[in-house]
Amino acid sequence: MSTIKNVLSEIKKGEFEYVDMRFTDPRGKLQHVTVMASEVDESFLKSGWMFDGSSIAGWKSINESDMKLMPDLSSGYMDPFYSEKTFCLHCNVVEPESGKLYDRDPRSTAVKAEEFLVKSKIGTKAFFGPEAEFFLFDNVKFSNAMNKVSFEVDAADASWNTDTDYEMGNMGHRPGVKGGYFPVNPTDAGQDIRSEMLSTMKRMGMNVDKHHHEVASCQHELGLVFGSLKNQADDLLKYKYVIQNVAHSYGKTATFMPKPIANDNGTGMHVNMSIWNGNNPVFSGKEYAGLSETALYYIGGLLKHAKALNAFTNPSTNSYKRLIPGFEAPVLLAYSAKNRSASVRIPYIETSKATRVECRFPDPTANPYLAFSALLMAGLDGIKNKIHPGDPATKDLYDLPPDELASIPTVCGSLREALGSLEADHGFLLEGGVFNVDQIEGYMELKWEEIYAVEHTPHPVEYGLYYSL
Repeated sequence: MSTIKNVLSEIKKGEFEYVDMRFTDPRGKLQHVTVMASEVDESFLKSGWMFDGSSIAGWKSINESDMKLMPDLSSGYMDPFYSEKTFCLHCNVVEPESGKLYDRDPRSTAVKAEEFLVKSKIGTKAFFGPEAEFFLFDNVKFSNAMNKVSFEVDAADASWNTDTDYEMGNMGHRPGVKGGYFPVNPTDAGQDIRSEMLSTMKRMGMNVDKHHHEVASCQHELGLVFGSLKNQADDLLKYKYVIQNVAHSYGKTATFMPKPIANDNGTGMHVNMSIWNGNNPVFSGKEYAGLSETALYYIGGLLKHAKALNAFTNPSTNSYKRLIPGFEAPVLLAYSAKNRSASVRIPYIETSKATRVECRFPDPTANPYLAFSALLMAGLDGIKNKIHPGDPATKDLYDLPPDELASIPTVCGSLREALGSLEADHGFLLEGGVFNVDQIEGYMELKWEEIYAVEHTPHPVEYGLYYSL
């Protein structure tokens, strides 16, 4: 943990001109305010920075708008994209009068989730390892006018451009639909841009390990090594920030939309989780697939509360265009060792210290502070109430006969269903004051706005289906 003295020394030693105070809105978008480094002293770091909370969607009303950013002294890093040297600090949002964490601040929720784990005596630290995929395009256009709703994306390496005329000719090397997993260049045209993304993350102090092309056309993934809940949520925001900015510098555009194109695999964010109690891996044991009974109960909590979790782990209307059968989407609520068709998987490991469970239905539109906290709370509820997940799934769930398929529950089919599930099942989130009702209601209000915006707008497909009836 850094001290005020260490932070001030680092700012001075690095000759930083600015300090960027970064925080996150309820939807999970990184926000910031930049302060002259000469203004940042011991008093500043102790007292924090006042700002207008009413300008953030889903937060304070205009008549009670004053909020305070309190920097996390351990979160500092240099921004690699600004022309002026800038030192960045992630912040929690606090109430200025009481100094208490603001209930609707996502990062503060992650702080409280980690504290609740310690108080539960189940473990001292929860580790999270997200695998966030993304798409890279050369051009994106969309319109949401009252008389025109459309989108168009394009990329030179996309599978649909095999017969496109280019000035220098068409070289023809492209991954096919669902054919992008692990080919080398020139079929994989993203090697250099991904390498720059990963190297940039490493220079920022992030713990990274690999990158590769993913299954879908124009789809990619970089590897984040696991970390503690709050810190890994910080790093996932940096991950998205780096990817979008490096892509921009290459004249490309990156998106974490789960389903930006039809008829190919969508983008997910598998989340690996484990709990440690001191030096003891709590999930390691002698039950199925080397799990402990505690780990099985954790899985039971994930499966029981999965539909409520969808409101945080799959929080966009677009999320449910990915969660459909036929595109390797983990829609069936079952668990299994190594079997990627189950929504909860136990990966193969070489050592018991690596024992973990992988939740496969989340996607990267999730606010990581809220999604990770909700996943932890669901798992802890499973442990507390000894919710056994039942027998594991040993068959390929993508190829089950209809009668067997009908007996397996599924994730939600829409954001509307997810919000209804959250409304009916949120008691587990309120334990220990990690989430509260006001926060959940405010979050749901934002999401209902998104649902209404989509549901109230005619879709181009509807014209094809109904215009001539």
